Order: sequence, then structure tokens, then C-alpha cells
Amino acid sequence: MLLDRRYISVELTRSDIEQRNRALSTVLEMSNYLAGINDIDLLLDGALSRVMEAFEYDAGRIYLMDERGEGLLLAAHRGMEAAGLEKVNLDEGFTGKAARTRSFLAQYVTDLEDKKRAERLAAMGFKVIICVPLVTWDRVDGVMNLASSRVVSLDHGKIDLLVTVGNQIAVAVHNARLYKELQGRLAMLKEKKDMIQFVAYSISHDLKSPATGLYGLTKRLWEKNAGQLDDKGRECCELILKTADYMLQLVERLNSYVSAKEGTLRPELVNVLEIIDSVKGGIEHEITKRGIRWLQPESFPRIVADRISFARVIRNLVDNALKYGGPSLSEIAVEYCENDDFHIFSVTDDGAGISLELAEKIFEPFHRDPSSRGVAGSGLGMAIVKEIAERHGGKAWVDTSRPKGARISMSISKTLVADQVINSNNR
Repeated sequence: MLLDRRYISVELTRSDIEQRNRALSTVLEMSNYLAGINDIDLLLDGALSRVMEAFEYDAGRIYLMDERGEGLLLAAHRGMEAAGLEKVNLDEGFTGKAARTRSFLAQYVTDLEDKKRAERLAAMGFKVIICVPLVTWDRVDGVMNLASSRVVSLDHGKIDLLVTVGNQIAVAVHNARLYKELQGRLAMLKEKKDMIQFVAYSISHDLKSPATGLYGLTKRLWEKNAGQLDDKGRECCELILKTADYMLQLVERLNSYVSAKEGTLRPELVNVLEIIDSVKGGIEHEITKRGIRWLQPESFPRIVADRISFARVIRNLVDNALKYGGPSLSEIAVEYCENDDFHIFSVTDDGAGISLELAEKIFEPFHRDPSSRGVAGSGLGMAIVKEIAERHGGKAWVDTSRPKGARISMSISKTLVADQVINSNNR
């Protein structure tokens, strides 16, 4: 016995396994074949061929259960004509009984109850037929019929082996169907993604020109003829100007989101301090007017990132703090830390804060907190941050542990290389 040895080494070759255990070799060969096939027709034809060869049968058919579970449809056949045998009802004949009772059946052709079918099979020279139910998850998904022109010997070992192989085929068919369904869903998702992308590009490009024209014409009307308009006319012009300006901002945000999600990124060595100072300069007037204190480290490391995208992230995070910090907002801080794998940037404020419920949805496109009514925004700012972070090999998140204010962070992978090109399909 091998068990009395301290060290066991057995070379695993197909021929050795076949000599030691023919049944195990048959199961292994079938497993290897089924593992690499996702096309159901090819899978069944090859499986049936291997079963007939391994067990020395002359003909075979494989039926699969129809979608309603009311009958069996012929899916593969070898060694005999299939005309007239394309469908079998569950209450019909030998095959239907095997599916209905989930039983292995074997019988002489001359003893079949269906005399017409018995005569037909006998005329083809068959003496014995067997039916093997194909079972998956305790459910009959089909039946495999085998026919022999000679009397075959059956024992429990052969029956168990045939049932095991039948179950292997059933599981493989189940997996192939799941694969086909998954491929269909992926194709549908790609189609929807392409449609959304097309619509987004159309909006961002086709609407920009008329929105710009509307704003420009209304502004000219206001500048040249405001004195000739009554109060109602001036009020309408102001409203049109505000609406057109909002349309332009929305189109720009949508264009930025499409660019963040689908555009090409070109990482380079970035001077972070220069970008932070630029963002601060753009809001200097507002934070001074509102008495907001600005905090940042004296220095930042240089990092590899797409310069334009990184600047957009910092600007969006700071804008978010200014918009939603509320009247209690008195401080905005840009922070940096790192670990072995990522650069981590955060914008922290002491304002109104972010609820746990909103923190889980803030990065969804077009999602806005109901409490933000009256605050201008497109609902795309944080979605842009998320897309840019992910395309830089990182992520964006909200720190929900803070008792006051908000902290939103994004990470950038340290594995990025300057001058590489990152397309949307690189993720």
C-alpha cells in the first residue's frame, strides 16, 4: 500500500490512469473536453461521439428539455437517421419515461411498448437501447439515448459511469447556456453604452453651438436695447441670459464627463503645487468674500498623472465644498498622503457635511441631494472625479466617519508611467 510511505510521487499521465482505472480515465477525458467548449451544438456532438466510442455503442441521440419543460427536443444524433424523432413528449415512450421518472433505463428493442418504433429500430439492426437522464441541480435537463447492434453487458459500475458522464454533459450544457446568456447581456450592455456615449457626444457638441448663439444674441439685445424694454422685457432678458448660461455650463460639464470617461489620458510628471495654487487663484475672490480659510501643505511631491484631468478633479472637489458647505463653511483644506501603492489627495471642509445615504450615491451621474435645491449644479462633478480616479488606477470615496464637515478623497496609482497612453478600454 502507498500509505506506508513517507513520500508519494505518482506521475499523472492519461495512459497510466487508463491502465489503472478505465472508468476514471473516461470521466477525466470527458471533463477535459467539456471544459473547453461553450457552443452547445459542438459540445453535444463531441460528447455523444466520445460516449459512443468509450462504451462501444453504434448510435446515439441527445435530447434537451424545451423551455416550458413539457417535452424533449433533439439536439444531437449520430449513427442513425433522425427523421420523425425530432421531438418526444414526456408521456411518450422509453425516452419520455426516463425523463419523467429520472431513471436509467435499458431494454431489448423487441420488448419496447411502441411497436412501430421497435420495428424501425430492429430494421436498423439494433438489439439494445438505453436511456440516460441528464441531470443538473437535481433537475432533468435532457436524455441521452444509446443503441447497440449487439447485446451489451451492464453492471452497476457501468451504469454509474454512464450516469456520471450524463451529469457531466448536463452541467456543461447548463454552463454553456449561462455563457451564452452572459454574452448576450454583455452585448446588450455594450449597445446601451455605445448609445449613451453617442447621445452624450451629440448633446455636448450639437447643443453647444445653439446654446452659445442664444446666450450671445440675448446679451446683445440686453446691451443695445435694454433701455427700450419695459420691466417685464428686461426681466425676460435676464431670465433668458441665466438659462442660456446654465445650458452652456451643463453642456461643458457633460463634455467633461464624456472626456473623463472615454477620452484618452496622457500621464506626465505633474507639479501638484502649481495646480493647487492655480485652483486657489480661481476662487480667491470668493473665499476672501466669504471669509473662508484656505489650508494646504507647503509642498507636494511631483506625481505622474494626466495634468488636465488631475486639475479638473481638484477643481471639482473644491467647487463641491464651496457649493454645498453651507453658511457654516469657514475652512477648506487640500491634503495629501501616500502609501506604497497610491498617492492620495483629499479636500476637507468644516461645512454642512455629507449624510451616509448621500455618500453612497454622490458619485452617480446626475444624482443630486434633494437638499441642494437652489444650488447651481449638473450632478456630474463627483461622477467626473470617480471616472478620472478609476482611469488613474485608483478610486474616489467619502470619509463618513467625520463628526462635522466633509472629506472627499481620490487615489492615483504609483504605477503610472509618463508618456503612456490610457484609453477607456484600458481599465
